Amino acid sequence: MITALAAYLALFLAAFLAATIVPAQSEAVLVGLILADKQPLLLLLLVATTGNALGSVVNWLLGRFIEHFRDRPWFPVSPEKLARAEAWYRRFGVWSLLLSWVPIIGDPLTVVAGVLKTPFLTFLALVTLAKAGRYIVLAVVTLGVIG
Repeated sequence: MITALAAYLALFLAAFLAATIVPAQSEAVLVGLILADKQPLLLLLLVATTGNALGSVVNWLLGRFIEHFRDRPWFPVSPEKLARAEAWYRRFGVWSLLLSWVPIIGDPLTVVAGVLKTPFLTFLALVTLAKAGRYIVLAVVTLGVIG
């Protein structure tokens, strides 16, 4: 039981951190747990998706409430990445959040969604869909490779 709980906690933390500015590899943790075949796949996908979506909520909150600190050195996204993400977001709108899972552009997009005051429930729905989709595809590929 403790081992299972530790596995879920490690996956949640890796997924949460991977959605923020902290470098983490939630995909590697998920693949390892899928290959270990000790926890139900659906529960692993739920934990990974929840952690990753909540990490993106942190980014949205950063953008929403501390945007006026964007020029500070500790701000989580460089001015160049933020400007690029804002341009992308303005061009494609909230649907660009479906790319929130993509490395490099995904995290700035979630910050920009907060900066541009995207409604929280819209943000959460699109980001959760994107994050879940990525993990589902990863699971299918992982199981297809070993199956």
